[in-house]
Amino acid sequence: MPNDCITYQNSGYFIPLIVDYLDQKSNVKPLYNRFPSIENFKFQFEEKKNNFPVENRKILVEALKKQYNNFQISEKTLNNLELLSLTNTFTITTGHQLNLLTGPLYFIYKIISVINLTKELKAAYPEQNFVPIYWMATEDHDFEEINYFLFKGNKMEWKKESKGPVGRIDTSGLEELFESFSKELGLGNNANYLKDLFKKSYLEHTNLADATRYLANELFKNEGLVILDGDDLELKKLFIPFAKNELLQQTSYNKVSETIEQLKPYAIQVNPREINLFYIQDNLRERIVFENGNYKINNTSLSFSESEILTELENNPKNFSPNVILRPLYQEVILPNLCYIGGGGEIAYWLELKSMFEVNNIVFPVLLVRNSVLIATEKQVSKLDKLQVNWNEIFQSEKKLVELKTKEYSQFTIDFSEQKEVLKNQFIALYEIASKTDKSFLGAVAAQERKQIKGLNNLEKRLLKAEKRNLSEKINRILEIKADLFPKGILQERVLNFSEFYNDIYSYNSLITTLLESLNPLNQSFTIIIV
Repeated sequence: MPNDCITYQNSGYFIPLIVDYLDQKSNVKPLYNRFPSIENFKFQFEEKKNNFPVENRKILVEALKKQYNNFQISEKTLNNLELLSLTNTFTITTGHQLNLLTGPLYFIYKIISVINLTKELKAAYPEQNFVPIYWMATEDHDFEEINYFLFKGNKMEWKKESKGPVGRIDTSGLEELFESFSKELGLGNNANYLKDLFKKSYLEHTNLADATRYLANELFKNEGLVILDGDDLELKKLFIPFAKNELLQQTSYNKVSETIEQLKPYAIQVNPREINLFYIQDNLRERIVFENGNYKINNTSLSFSESEILTELENNPKNFSPNVILRPLYQEVILPNLCYIGGGGEIAYWLELKSMFEVNNIVFPVLLVRNSVLIATEKQVSKLDKLQVNWNEIFQSEKKLVELKTKEYSQFTIDFSEQKEVLKNQFIALYEIASKTDKSFLGAVAAQERKQIKGLNNLEKRLLKAEKRNLSEKINRILEIKADLFPKGILQERVLNFSEFYNDIYSYNSLITTLLESLNPLNQSFTIIIV
């Protein structure tokens, strides 16, 4: 199966901070611990080994085993759970929301990036063990972001009210969505597999966390994936000292705010709150705010004095949930983790956090941008070849692509750069004459130069516009393919669900197999898979 690649920096789909991170620019280096390379992981696991308590391992393993109660897991996953007890075992982690039926494709790419990196590290350091972790974002509350997936342009939406942590939501009401999805799938072995997967995930489990665990386990059970739910009493107990510090000192606000000052040339991904904790119950997830000497739960009548909220933290740590700023710290406190793998936006906010980790004496993980993929059919590739369009070009914006190919296809040279250069040289002589005769004449010469350059620019635009009309049939064929590969002008991986490829192109599990074979997590390039 052929592959082709384009670097993330050249793809046009990554923000400047991530481009500079990937280029290891000197101004970004203070924001991370180590850049992702096989050699650097040796230093990372040596540092983490000295920083991660053995007692935390025992608590982690017991918590995970409880979470997996009533789930059938593969021997490989069971073995990985046991390995976590050993001091030479480390994790590679990605996190993701509990999107219905995984949501967009990049959910799959994230987890495969994690799995493949553990394999690569095991080959390089056979005396160590590396376990792939999927951290379920069960404590999020943005239900509207996860309650649907797209299938063949149709929005498969779960209509339900939700106010608390999404992992605790009961799965009632998904029967109707199942019926709609089943009709869209039609008949056939692949359709039956997807129906069965949806049914066993969502109709046979009572809450969204368990449903997502079943789904992810079913897709990746042969790879030994370990799925972790942070909404766990025993794991939250490990975080009590850090949550207490957050309540009393607001350390994360101070440290992250200092880092944001260094990031001013870039767009800021997330801003810290004074207190970066939520108070949660089954139907409640609200910010903790400090007002007039008391800790209040936003949008409720709940209020605690300092002693009361510290007692509540000790007695009911599960009621305290870290927000986007503190969740990474929680993750690294409870896991023997070496690396976090995420999308560009995620890595951008992790780059705000290093000083906050340092003040808490927790090792900052290696940050790795997940694999990104474009799946194209042989038919689409054949059409692009005939139209003489390469991958670098198809990634360009529609406007730039049209201009580029119009100039290439045209019988004329739609570029008056040469004429503009000749004109500028002529005006150099006029400037010289003006300076020697009447310097007040210089303004008139400059005005005339601007007028004539503008005239050439207008002629260039008119010629380009005329050629676009003449070549419209050919240009439109390119744009049709681009629209298929980049639905709604967005990366395919951010729109399409894996079920479309399972149903139409791939047989059971072959999409996962293809991706496992094709993706190299340390090769920071956009991968094109042709099917």
